[in-house]
Amino acid sequence: MGRTASASTSAGPTLAVVAREAGVSVPTASKVVNGREDVAPETRRRVTEALDRLGYVRRPRFDATHAPRLVDLIVHSLESSWSGAVLHGVEEAAYDAGLEVVVSAGLDRPRSGAGAGERPRPERGRLDRLVARGSSGVLFNLAELTAAQYAWLERHRIPFVMIDPAEEPPPGVVSVGAANWRGGVTAAEHLLSLGHERIAVIAGRRRMPGSGARVAGYRSALASAGLRHRPEYVRHAGFDRAAARRRTRELLDLPVPPTAVFVCSDVMTLGVYEALAERGLKVPDDVSVVGFDDLPEARWATPALTTVRQPLSEMAATALRLLLRMMDGDRPESTRTELSTRLVERASTAPPRTTRALGR
Repeated sequence: MGRTASASTSAGPTLAVVAREAGVSVPTASKVVNGREDVAPETRRRVTEALDRLGYVRRPRFDATHAPRLVDLIVHSLESSWSGAVLHGVEEAAYDAGLEVVVSAGLDRPRSGAGAGERPRPERGRLDRLVARGSSGVLFNLAELTAAQYAWLERHRIPFVMIDPAEEPPPGVVSVGAANWRGGVTAAEHLLSLGHERIAVIAGRRRMPGSGARVAGYRSALASAGLRHRPEYVRHAGFDRAAARRRTRELLDLPVPPTAVFVCSDVMTLGVYEALAERGLKVPDDVSVVGFDDLPEARWATPALTTVRQPLSEMAATALRLLLRMMDGDRPESTRTELSTRLVERASTAPPRTTRALGR
């Protein structure tokens, strides 16, 4: 005995199986499924009964007039865990809103002479393709746009939102970020509460607003504790792991090296850990380390990293919802939205060991 239509796969019967069960051709079964009128009543009845009996799922027909709107998400990299967290937040919010998302790195090569920590700029061709595919809006993650690119977006009337922009955007540009200043305060206060007074900071890019705010928060916490500012304790590594390793070596070579380091990104802390290990120093026995971001790297590090969590997925979802309002003709009351940060304590911080001299 041959296999019957009921023996279809778990994905459901195909239209060919339904047609065979009803004793009609596949085109005839397709006409019934699609509501065509040029089918005899008796034939329609047989096909309908077969559809119901076999559990065939009628898929909605594509209607271009009701197709989901497209939005573009342009991230700085498709390989980082940072971008993964941003994509997760955008995808969930877009699903709830019935939007389709096109994701791309959209970055050209670094400009001539650009350092390792500098971020490339979005390609002009990438922006041109937004119009070609009918994108309704754009989210830029860690982007650095030129004046001409801002003007292009304005001229084409494409709404956009910046997620943690790499530089201060022009007035009127809508952006979403974390409470970086408060995060810097929180990191420094945690180390102060453990008894550290020689606290250094390894910052990211000098011109990046978020990086500057974290350093300003660190300085504010130290000032509130009555500690004088040590300029030699502030180093910039451009959010680069190798540069952070070099900056850590410089700190350890100071006549009075720090007992704790606030590192303004979790990725840079990996370089800090490497430099400390090179000198035979242990975290946190010899040097305490606090990061910023709470990326998966913070949990994978040994010891697990105490860090300031910024809600990347929530930031991305908030940006998508703001973009949706702008696509509908609404304008947010504030151009800057900040989400709160919080300290996540793990194993990389402890009271200072005052009996051991640090350095070489």
